Amino acid sequence: MSRKILVLNGSPRLNGNTAALIEEFTRGAEAGGNTVVRFDLDRMSIHGCKGCLGGGRNPDSPCVQKDDMEKIYPEYRSADILVFASPMYYWGFSGQLKCVLDRLFAVTESDPNWVTPHKQTILLMASEGSGRENEEPVLHYYKSLLGFLGWEDLGTLIAGGVLKLGDIAGHPELKKAFELGESIH
Repeated sequence: MSRKILVLNGSPRLNGNTAALIEEFTRGAEAGGNTVVRFDLDRMSIHGCKGCLGGGRNPDSPCVQKDDMEKIYPEYRSADILVFASPMYYWGFSGQLKCVLDRLFAVTESDPNWVTPHKQTILLMASEGSGRENEEPVLHYYKSLLGFLGWEDLGTLIAGGVLKLGDIAGHPELKKAFELGESIH
């Protein structure tokens, strides 16, 4: 069964370490017959959430702000799987990715009972540091987010020790990213 996968790339580097993880994951997912849609968030005009609670009035355009989130909302609604891809910034997601996650609340506001659409998720992350101590804070946030939203984790992949552009070349997590993508049915 083919699945629709939405990749939200929170990295400002289009050819960086996070992008390499995304490319391998995508290669695997497409080899498995899945459809992948990718948004490079740093190249889009997306404003921070205003916390106005005024969204949801128009399901086709759920947020009161009109920016490039209009491109993401329909893909988010129809996606089976969300991939959060980001470099690790201060033991969390990049601001670009966090901004989009906040803005997805407008879709939740579209439901009369404020039910968030159920999604399966994957985390792909490049990190300067490595090891459990480095990963715990971001994994705690990620798993807490999923728990509150009722989303299901399909896998987390953090490639540590990759600070400079190209450091990920030959990293074992690239093969794991491909295999993770390929495993989706």
